[in-house]
Amino acid sequence: MIRNNRHKYWVSAMCDVLQIARSTYYYEAKVRDDQDGELTDLILDIFKKSRNNYGQRKIKVELKKKGWIVSRRRIGRIMKEQGLVSKYTVAQFKPSKSSCNESEVGNELNREFDQDQELKVIVSDLTYVRVGLKWHYICVLIDLYNREIIGHSAGPHKNAALVQRAFASVPYNLHHLELFHTDRGSEFKNQLIDQALETFGIERSLSEKGTPYDNAVAEATFKTIKTEFVKGTFLLTNTNLTLNFLIMFIGSTTYEFMNP
Repeated sequence: MIRNNRHKYWVSAMCDVLQIARSTYYYEAKVRDDQDGELTDLILDIFKKSRNNYGQRKIKVELKKKGWIVSRRRIGRIMKEQGLVSKYTVAQFKPSKSSCNESEVGNELNREFDQDQELKVIVSDLTYVRVGLKWHYICVLIDLYNREIIGHSAGPHKNAALVQRAFASVPYNLHHLELFHTDRGSEFKNQLIDQALETFGIERSLSEKGTPYDNAVAEATFKTIKTEFVKGTFLLTNTNLTLNFLIMFIGSTTYEFMNP
């Protein structure tokens, strides 16, 4: 109470009212300041090791592992003092999306994101990344069985050819795939992709119009990719983008955070 109101009243006056010796207050204040210093160092270390991703909630969990029980309010105060802002709190610009198609293909997946068979159901999506002074795009193919990224491509154009190259990068027999689910972007539902799917006997599934949760795994994957790995990285060419993607993602196969 004294600490929080010392900008309004004399410390000596508050000590008299509360019947607390001034020496007791100053001793406890010194201990608190020492703790704040140590706590600040811990929070800075945790934040940096998370690559500027962790906010108050996750930092609180990490502090608890180290034996510190700290309120989110106190963590927030220290983060504000140190100028620490999680990447997840920063708004991101989104370019205009292409119009969706009106195909009669339905949502065969029906949000059944937990699959018990490898390479049975694949989901996909595209996202944008700044390369030099232009927008480039990434396409990934994700196996719902274990959230493995089994195919990927990157390029300056958001079109069916980008999706086709992602399929070409898959190291498995495409005849094993049974269902391919995406949103209703024209990049996914067109003659080129339809012919490829028909060749390998792969059925189609499309999200309902204006319902991103129907493709939640792919959406969550790209949120993590852009927030934790792409943000703050300067990419000069599409080659840089492709190499960055290979180095940072293809080395790992499963991502627990992608479960919606």
